[in-house]
Amino acid sequence: MKRLLPLSLLAAGFALATSAQAATLLNVSYDVMRDFYKDYNAAFQKHWQAEGGQPLQIQMSHGGSSKQARAVIDGLAADVITMNMATDINALADHGGLVPQDWAARLPDNSAPFTSATVFIVRKGNPKGLQDWPDLLKDGVQVVVPNPKTSGNGRYTYLSAWGYVLQNGGDEGKARDFVGKLFKQAPVLDTGGRAATTTFIQNQIGDVLVTFENEAEMIAREFGRGSFEVIYPTVSAEAEPPVAVVDRVVDKKGTRAEAEAYLKYLWSEEGQRIAANNYLRPRNEKVLAEFADRFPKVTFFNVNQTFGDWPSIQKTHFNDGGVFDQIYTAQ
Repeated sequence: MKRLLPLSLLAAGFALATSAQAATLLNVSYDVMRDFYKDYNAAFQKHWQAEGGQPLQIQMSHGGSSKQARAVIDGLAADVITMNMATDINALADHGGLVPQDWAARLPDNSAPFTSATVFIVRKGNPKGLQDWPDLLKDGVQVVVPNPKTSGNGRYTYLSAWGYVLQNGGDEGKARDFVGKLFKQAPVLDTGGRAATTTFIQNQIGDVLVTFENEAEMIAREFGRGSFEVIYPTVSAEAEPPVAVVDRVVDKKGTRAEAEAYLKYLWSEEGQRIAANNYLRPRNEKVLAEFADRFPKVTFFNVNQTFGDWPSIQKTHFNDGGVFDQIYTAQ
């Protein structure tokens, strides 16, 4: 018995040392990616250790994308940032040089491992008969959408609606008027996509929730499939959610190798399959073909080809005093 005490103490000490040596990564992400990263993190940790990596703890932070980017700029020590729009990572380059200006060139596909479409989630039976963008402007239709000032989800709704008008022969003036009327239909502007879901599903406010297609599946898993339907409008901006290592943080913490491996694995076949299982459109054509039944054909338009580069889009439409402020405050 006398020998057991030292051995148990030695074992406890070893466990503490192993725990102390485990690196920690913080992934600062946007609202509707909770389920994806829950699945992905577990897969990556298993892969990382199989490849000989030391134990790795992965922590998550979720919220409205622009709000999350602001938190990182203000000091939240994110090893990686996984946003739904390039403007929010560009902000880290512009404010404090947390990432380089050419961050998007460091990984394939402009550092966006998958894509998504904007969809309408309507009440069961679609009582208001909402099928396409003009239907959202009908009298009495309440549209639930997050604030484009704080949410990439909201910005993609704005850009998709604007692009719908342009794709159907309208000019910039008609697009501006159309989007202004759309946001006039919003009873509230939540800060992020998940908050907008809560408003629509749990608080039962609004006739339609405009969000990413993967959020529809997350709603089904959490609340059941019987209370809503998913409508694909005829036109959608192609959402390309980008990812980046936050250089200032990983170089200070010594976690660059772990952070880079964590993001690169998003393009692995396993990472792409996890994306497809969470209703994110994989870049891998083989995996996309496997899951073709869950991704309806959509008329996508490329945001940059339609509106210019992201810094220009942000400055024109979403910065203080930009077009969104002008059309929304004019209500």
